[in-house]
Amino acid sequence: MRRMSLSRRTLLRGTGTAIALPLLDAMIPAMTASAATAAAPEKLKRLGYIYVPMGYSPQQWTPQGDTLDQLPSSLQPLEAVKDQLTVITNTDLKNAYPGSHATSNSTFLSAARAKRTESSDYRSGTTVDQIAARHIGQNSQLPSLELSMDLLSTVGQCDNGYACVYQNSLSWASPTQPLPSEAHPRLVFESLFGEGGTPEQMAQARRKRSSLLDLVTQEIQRIKKRVGASDRNKIDGYLDSIREVERRIQLAESNASDNPLPDLDRPVGVPASYAEHAKLMFDLQRLAFQGDITRVVSFQLAREASTRTYPEIGVPDPHHPISHHGHDPKKLEKLAKINQYHVSLFADFLKSLADTPEGNGTLLDHTLYMYGSGMGDSDAHDHTDLPILVAGGAAGGMKGGRHLAFNETTPLSNVHLTLLNQVGVPLETFADSTGTIDHLFDPVTLN
Repeated sequence: MRRMSLSRRTLLRGTGTAIALPLLDAMIPAMTASAATAAAPEKLKRLGYIYVPMGYSPQQWTPQGDTLDQLPSSLQPLEAVKDQLTVITNTDLKNAYPGSHATSNSTFLSAARAKRTESSDYRSGTTVDQIAARHIGQNSQLPSLELSMDLLSTVGQCDNGYACVYQNSLSWASPTQPLPSEAHPRLVFESLFGEGGTPEQMAQARRKRSSLLDLVTQEIQRIKKRVGASDRNKIDGYLDSIREVERRIQLAESNASDNPLPDLDRPVGVPASYAEHAKLMFDLQRLAFQGDITRVVSFQLAREASTRTYPEIGVPDPHHPISHHGHDPKKLEKLAKINQYHVSLFADFLKSLADTPEGNGTLLDHTLYMYGSGMGDSDAHDHTDLPILVAGGAAGGMKGGRHLAFNETTPLSNVHLTLLNQVGVPLETFADSTGTIDHLFDPVTLN
């Protein structure tokens, strides 16, 4: 059997763009399919974080017992992937007190106390995604990717004496270096697949081309001649996904340019529908992982103190006022609907990862995601009993289908430390951690 060997870092190059390929059999130095399977990656190599604001409604979220046999209503969208899901309850963020929207966001990935200031002398802590990026992201095109859904980054004071940066930035490269997040799908797409130049130059380049993939057609054909049928199918599927995401972005741009009404919060190219916008941002994460363009992602699915409404699910009221429910059953029911809606978007993303083959498993098997909020009871701005989900990780032996309810309140930093260790970051402590959650994983790999 004869097969050409390709580097894992093989790129399809065209004018102004370079597209990374997914993992192919030809990238594994072996001469048989069985050897390729044995040599395929078995370790966890990607880590993602999804943040949702303003807590949750526990009654519709918390599973009964220690299994996920019966998912509560807010988690029911995850039914198809619950075997790769662990629900964790009774964790806290002590350093988020005295309790605010600002500290919910800033402490979620740092577990550090934010300096109370309304000026530019802000200070928090290096976040876990950036610690991971330094260890597992340095050999990828982008060490990390910071994403959000809200395009408006406010300045000044946002919450109870705290600078707005604490709510704007989920990721911090250092205690004094918050990282901006990107919510515009076109700009994320171009950061992944290339465009280059000033905004004016990029706009001109977009007008000259019909599709990004048209720029690398010859290179695609050359690569496909060097690989087997299975690899050709993988390449075609990956490029079809890129083309579809680009088509959706172009459609959003066209719809926005045809709209005569000004939209200061939604630049051209951002879908008007929240769900379509979120799905695009999730698809971009999948493509980035599939092409090994980045291995670390943080994504703010909604912003703290957001007044976004969700009429599409029967909740026309702003999210923030609903979160101050005063234990009103009607408001709690609306909050649970919002919780379920956000979870449904995450569930669709996890299904797409599970449907994407990689090595001897799937993209989801080799990826870990943590989803959650920095608030528990949003009415009290409380940072105890947080809603936390961990998904994926089968290649690292993560036990899915479970509800881990700690008997005693446990620092969320213990979860962070455990996930860092599982992707190969050799830390013994993180922030206020008291240890790792050893029973979250088994020392096994995929068969």
